[in-house]
Amino acid sequence: MSAYNVVVVGIGAVGAEMVRLLRARKFPMRSLKVLARRPRTEVIDGEPVEVRAAEPSEFDGARFAFFAGTEGEKGASQTLGWEAVRRGAIVIDNGDDFRMDPRVPLVIPEINPDALDTHEGFIANPNCSTIIALMPLAPLHRAARLRRFIACTYQAVSGTGSGAVRELDEQARAWAEGRSIAPQIYPHRIAFNLLPSVGSFKDDSGESTEEQKMRRETHKILGDSSIRISTTCVRVPVFNGHSIAVHAEFDRPIDPAEARELLRNAPGVRVVDEPAKAEYPMPIAASGQYDVLVGRIRRDPSAENGLALWCSGDNIWKGAAQNAIQIAEELIRRGRV
Repeated sequence: MSAYNVVVVGIGAVGAEMVRLLRARKFPMRSLKVLARRPRTEVIDGEPVEVRAAEPSEFDGARFAFFAGTEGEKGASQTLGWEAVRRGAIVIDNGDDFRMDPRVPLVIPEINPDALDTHEGFIANPNCSTIIALMPLAPLHRAARLRRFIACTYQAVSGTGSGAVRELDEQARAWAEGRSIAPQIYPHRIAFNLLPSVGSFKDDSGESTEEQKMRRETHKILGDSSIRISTTCVRVPVFNGHSIAVHAEFDRPIDPAEARELLRNAPGVRVVDEPAKAEYPMPIAASGQYDVLVGRIRRDPSAENGLALWCSGDNIWKGAAQNAIQIAEELIRRGRV
């Protein structure tokens, strides 16, 4: 097998996990370079990692460039992504800046790998909640076609970054010790609280950007803009692992037994569905797992051909770093490198 020069841009929560997973999955690397806004040395799993300043020339000779960092006008993929492509790298971007760009495939390898066949050197990773919801929904959609679904997300603080993880830890300790709590990352206390606001509110629709992402990205990934989608995204006091309650309606009846069988055969999905034995997906069980866990599969009597389910997945792994690496693995498998 060929080996490749690899660049990871960003060394926050997602970037650090990209480095770990590239090693753990034995990705065929000739070299690994880590870039960020300023040079420094970071320590990952006890090993020092040299971090170099992100400059265009650092992509010379690289075959894969994984962008893990900041989004927006000054984000790394906006400033350096297409330049990396021009210098010969295949960019796999975890941010949302180019997800809806018609030039850019938006890919979950278990669901729409064929989209990679027409890539122009730049590929986008979907949003973490979109990935975790679609891992069980896509196999059901292929069998019975989704008409609509309602998704309520329960999103861990790691989705905001390592600072939010520290904030939850510090607030929980302060609460236990009877000390006052002063929020820094979030507008309100997150410890022992719920915040029905993930992303931002940029228009008068009442939807957050996170809620809009799930609808738009689902339509692009499944190639069906007729699916009606309503989402409420909630930040919860969980360190890692997003969970989602889904109520779906299909073109034809699909009973829970058929759904379980379809999902047991779906790559990247693990059925955990014995609620009478207290066996169901939980973020603590999904954290550090490659698979998305799905359970509580039951009929939804409120909708024609309705089905309800609950899923949990590691938002930093499958929802971000792992999915990006799987995209690169799939490109290699398909000979699209």
